[in-house]
This record gives sequence, structure tokens and C-alpha cells, in this order.
Amino acid sequence: MENLDSTIDSMENSRFAALYSGLIKEIAATSKMSTLDITCLLCVYYKFVKFNGPTAKQMRKSQFFQIYLVLFNVSNVQVIERTLLAITKDTRFVSPHAWIELFSLYTTDDLNVRMRFAFDVYDTKGTGVIDREQVGVACERFFSEGEDEDELIELRQDMTEFIMKKFDVDKDGVISFEDYTSVVSQQPILVEFLGWLFPSNEEKDLMAHVINLDSLLNYSSPEKNKHLLL
Repeated sequence: MENLDSTIDSMENSRFAALYSGLIKEIAATSKMSTLDITCLLCVYYKFVKFNGPTAKQMRKSQFFQIYLVLFNVSNVQVIERTLLAITKDTRFVSPHAWIELFSLYTTDDLNVRMRFAFDVYDTKGTGVIDREQVGVACERFFSEGEDEDELIELRQDMTEFIMKKFDVDKDGVISFEDYTSVVSQQPILVEFLGWLFPSNEEKDLMAHVINLDSLLNYSSPEKNKHLLL
């Protein structure tokens, strides 16, 4: 396997290849990401795992949180927790499959995939619907600063009411996945209607350069793929 990371010597690269070459082929067989993208992502994953000691095999959940804080500038613990739950049920570790799934979600243009992920994250009670209370909690984050508390409360209430009217299509008091998709399919910009979930274009650009994601960087020649990773 070609060494794509100058911080890993030939011996370390051989170890990485021995550990992950089979997994790379397995994931590439079903993933829309390129083999190069998967290899680069797993190389970064490998270095996080290596940091945990010689016997470690998976990334720790705490490392996953640090990535969000540093790479995506996200400090909302609930968003990180719900994102992690959407890609893996493991409470301690992030598997290499889950790691690839995260970046697959962050780079896809498939609106159906993005909607399914977003709704699952917003469905904080795990009931399959989003109720007025959940919308209200999200609106509290939209209006969290100001000198007049009464005005803030009124703004939150107005926003909650607006969102419920907009998304509760069948008027049954909750927002179902069907309600949500019927609205977002017509107005894709509303996919993140209860708060940030996907990286901005600037963050995606940074992510692409840090991890060497060929599909985002659009390299025209294999020779141009020999860039540094983390």
C-alpha cells in the first residue's frame, strides 16, 4: 500500500496496511466514498487508535468529542451524543465503520440520507416524532442572550409556534418524519431546522485538506494525492 502520510514511516505504513487493507476493501464495496478517501480516513483513525496504546483497537468516545470541539467547533454535548448514537450504539468506542459513516454523512449530497440523519438527531426522546417541548428546547438555544428575559421568552415561544405550524403538516401536535420530509423536500435549506448538524462549506474545505478527502478536493491526478494528513 502506498504511503500517503509522511508522519508514518514504511514500517508503520506496513502495519497499517496489514490491519486495515481488508477493511478498506470491505467498506469500499458498499460505500459511495472512493477507496482513496476511505484509506485516508482510516489512516487518521489509525493514529487516534495508536494514541490509546499498543493494544487499543478502536477510537475512544472522548477522542470523538475532541474532534468535534477542534475540527467542527461544536461544544453542544447533546448534538455530539445524538450524532454518535445515530452512527453507532457503542457507548465507549467509535468503530472504524462508524468513523467512515460519519464522514460519508458529512460529504453526501443525498437529501434523503441527510434528512434521515438530521431527524434521528433531533428526535432526542427516541419516539419517532418531535414534540413541542423538543422544539422549545431547541429554540432556547436560538435565543440565549439578551438583557430582557421577558423578551427572550416571547421570542422563543413565537419561534416554537412558527416551527410547529410550519412542520406539523397533519396538525396532530407533533412533527413526524413524514411531516419533516414533506417540508424539507420542497425547501432543502430547512434540513437543519432545529440547529447546526452538518459542516459548513468552510469547515468541509478544512476537513478535506486535513484528512485529504479526494472527493472534496477534486484532484485530477494520482500524483496530486500525495499530501500530508494529520
